[in-house]
Amino acid sequence: MKFKALSVILNIAVLFAAGAVYAQSNMLTVTGKVTEAGAGVALSGVEVLERGTQNKTVTDNDGNYSIEAAQGQTLVFSLTGYTVEVMSVSTAKMDVSLTRALETEQEIDWRLVLQPVTAEIARGAGQVQGTSATRSKPPPPVAKKPTPPPSVAKRPTPPPPAASFSYDSQRNEEYSSFADNRFRDAKSEPLSTFSLDVDVASYGNVRRMINQGQAPPRDAVRVEQLINYFSYDYPNPTGEHPISIVTETQPSPWNKDHLLVRIGVKAKEIPSENIPASNFVYLIDVSGSMASANRLPLVQSSLKLLTNNLREKDRVAIVTYANSVAEVLPSTSGADRQKIIEAIDGLRASGGTAGGAGIQRAYEVAQRNFINGGNNRIILCTDGDFNIGISSPAELEGFIEQQRKTGVYLTVLGYGMGNLKDNRLQILSQKGNGNHAYIDTLQEANRVLVQEFGSTMYAVARDARMQVEFNPAYVNAYRLVGYESRLLNREDFNDDTRDAGELGAGHTVTVFYEIIPVGVRNNFGGVDDLRYQKPALSESAAGIKNNELMNVKVRYKPLDSDRSILMETPVMITDRDKTPSADFTFASAVAMFGQLLRDSDFKGTSSYDNVVDLARKGLGEDPQGYRREFVRLAEAMKQLAK
Repeated sequence: MKFKALSVILNIAVLFAAGAVYAQSNMLTVTGKVTEAGAGVALSGVEVLERGTQNKTVTDNDGNYSIEAAQGQTLVFSLTGYTVEVMSVSTAKMDVSLTRALETEQEIDWRLVLQPVTAEIARGAGQVQGTSATRSKPPPPVAKKPTPPPSVAKRPTPPPPAASFSYDSQRNEEYSSFADNRFRDAKSEPLSTFSLDVDVASYGNVRRMINQGQAPPRDAVRVEQLINYFSYDYPNPTGEHPISIVTETQPSPWNKDHLLVRIGVKAKEIPSENIPASNFVYLIDVSGSMASANRLPLVQSSLKLLTNNLREKDRVAIVTYANSVAEVLPSTSGADRQKIIEAIDGLRASGGTAGGAGIQRAYEVAQRNFINGGNNRIILCTDGDFNIGISSPAELEGFIEQQRKTGVYLTVLGYGMGNLKDNRLQILSQKGNGNHAYIDTLQEANRVLVQEFGSTMYAVARDARMQVEFNPAYVNAYRLVGYESRLLNREDFNDDTRDAGELGAGHTVTVFYEIIPVGVRNNFGGVDDLRYQKPALSESAAGIKNNELMNVKVRYKPLDSDRSILMETPVMITDRDKTPSADFTFASAVAMFGQLLRDSDFKGTSSYDNVVDLARKGLGEDPQGYRREFVRLAEAMKQLAK
């Protein structure tokens, strides 16, 4: 009997060993590239998962991936905003195309993605379980937002006196209302002053709506944010200043009698490894409104991309808010990524939205772990729907204005649709010495948090503002294209107590002025010459009138000083004879697109056909495919406009 039992054990061991050898011999290093179907554009940030295991990887910036998997095993390719692709491993080379979903809120069978694969999933029924040890239990049902007690109940909030807000009933979203900048007379108003804008949220939001087959509401379109979504080939600063200024003048593509002047500002580039240590606080909205796939799950995936690129000297704390506020993770070294990721994975959405209290706690945590000379920043991820505690735009603005003095910056990442409170997110980012982006896909999260980490997360110049003086010898009237929410009084330019924009490492800012030359009639509300006031040109203006069209001045503060530094450069009238650059051509196409979306009084001869034609001429190298994506977006909007 003992001999038989030993023989059985040996046979079993042999079978197991043979199975292990067979499995090992069947293993392949599977490589390939993931692209967008029909476009061929590489997709970064795509999760590649071996179903039934925790073996997974993510595509790099060029869409490439590599993963060890056995023949016959199933790989799942998923990216928010695209349909899920499932493929069986049969060869070591597997290229995949993902199809963009028309509805970002598409129903996804997450059972294809989550692991481990349960018996219930195999039978096509039963409860879907989580993706890791922290998700071993089925997640609780998402609670509906409870009705708060009368003392904190959500009620209509009157807008502050200086602003108004539009409400898009179709999508239950809120946007700041504004009118397009108008033409100004160069004699009576020769100065134009504004804060340099570093936000790009409007482009992502507009793209999301068009991809859903919906024309964006007028107030969702901020033309300067569409233009500044794209990077341009401006020279990197080489002198004493951390920023450089370039200009270009051409005939306006939407009004042949006008000129269009482009001003480009470039902040110096800093390699990621040379950026000072970061003290991050992830402030995450986990209220019930964040439950859908393109909100909290996308937030979690986004922050994991950022976490995977942290250095040992960087630190992360996590604060969440719903009905109440919680410190989910104390400040933790970037070397302990697994601990940070497990805390992110463990988040669930339910309850109300105590956003004001969450912001207060995040500033407390950031100040408690403040790094002198470091990069201290809160990263707020939300749809902007605050309904408990501090909730009105006016209250939030006052609180954030006080907190920005602490040296803690604020980056605001907007998520979701159908409930987006864009107006509030704009206020937070502008008053918090930070920036604002809209994340609709993991690919966009990768662009903002990984590819453009420096420009998003680390400022090299503070309170940057621009003032342009127009020479009335050549300029009849001028109009600033966009930047309506960033306008300043002329005296604010020299006032160092005024808040303005922050420029991140490697960031580019593009500004367009449309100019009506002297001798061309102003058909946009110009006034007759004054009868009793005919000011002659000053001696200085008379001496330069044959050369200068305008003079551009920029003030900025170094990070370690409260005194601003002045830079200036003239724009010569002869510059307009040059052939337009690819960047000028493409950026002017984006400006035209924004004015069409807003149905601007100043769109002139603009059309979507003209937008597409101009954009194609200005594609340039386009290594990431963003400009080609814009062409497809303009073509889609052309069909919607019909």
